[in-house]
Amino acid sequence: MSASTPVSPLKILHLEDSKVDHELAKFALRKSGIAFDMNRVETLTEFRQQIQQFEYDVVLADYRLAGFTAMDAWEIVQTLPVQPPFIILSGAIGEPAAVDAIRRGVSDYLLKDSMGKLEHVILRALEIRDTRQAREKADRELAASERRLADLTEHLQTSIEQERASIAREVHDDIGGALAAMRFDLAWISRHSDDPALLGHVQAANEMLQHALGASQRIMMNLRPAVLDQGLVAAVQWLASGFEKRTGVRTVLRAPSERIEVTKNIQLVAYRTAQEALTNISKYAECTEVSIEMSDAEGVLTLEVTDNGKGLTREQLDKPKAFGIKGLHERARTVNGWLDISSQSGRGTSVILSIPLQPEAAADSTADA
Repeated sequence: MSASTPVSPLKILHLEDSKVDHELAKFALRKSGIAFDMNRVETLTEFRQQIQQFEYDVVLADYRLAGFTAMDAWEIVQTLPVQPPFIILSGAIGEPAAVDAIRRGVSDYLLKDSMGKLEHVILRALEIRDTRQAREKADRELAASERRLADLTEHLQTSIEQERASIAREVHDDIGGALAAMRFDLAWISRHSDDPALLGHVQAANEMLQHALGASQRIMMNLRPAVLDQGLVAAVQWLASGFEKRTGVRTVLRAPSERIEVTKNIQLVAYRTAQEALTNISKYAECTEVSIEMSDAEGVLTLEVTDNGKGLTREQLDKPKAFGIKGLHERARTVNGWLDISSQSGRGTSVILSIPLQPEAAADSTADA
């Protein structure tokens, strides 16, 4: 007996119009030592009743029967929610018919003059069935896990943006208000004092105050890009101008028009993608020029950020802690988009975001505004 022989008896449905051949099949299985219960039916009606009413582990079927073939029975099996292995056991099937049956999903076939191999064929069909079911279960679990991860990512991104907006409001209301009050106080001191030393300190304090105000404005813009209220193109242009001013790297934006109408969610994903791409360029690229191209042609928003720097290796792109890049991929998925990154050593890097636009995107964007 095979080591993989089932412990409990196999329930076998045998579609066979010859009692002799049915008994030969039973004899071959008994001889092999496999435990089984076999029920024989002759007509397609009986077969349908049995296979739909009872649960069988294996189906054995002669190929040619009175008025129909095994393939008619196989079509019935395919309608079942759980399909048992279907094995053709026949003495009247040619190679073309056997190949066609396998192509259409039948588990296996065996000639009746090779009945001694029946146990092996059945056990192999069961093993393949179990492997396929295990793979399908794993695929379902993986898909469910990916859906949960996508939902979690979307929730985290939403929470992060809400927290950023909250911090930006606090910076504006508390820190911004305090700095404005300090400016008025310094202006009052300047108007009511003639002491050169004191006025020198006031001037120095005003310079520090101006620096603090500029820093708070930059922090607010990074946390909650109010510039997006002016449109995606204007927001990305603001990013490009700021990047060029900070780094000295020539940065050019090309867009088909001054406005590209998209929803606020898509706006934010595109803006954060451009922001992260420019941040990575400033850290790693060692480039002299950056090109940003935007388009909404053919119903797809495309944002491409390209530099002429030293490029990224495959190891850098795939390293486990490349959270910035992974975050961009996850952001894109939240709006049904995708991200492509291409890079060659010494020839720069391109980050390409693509997001399909729904027909109502423009209307939604106008309504959100």
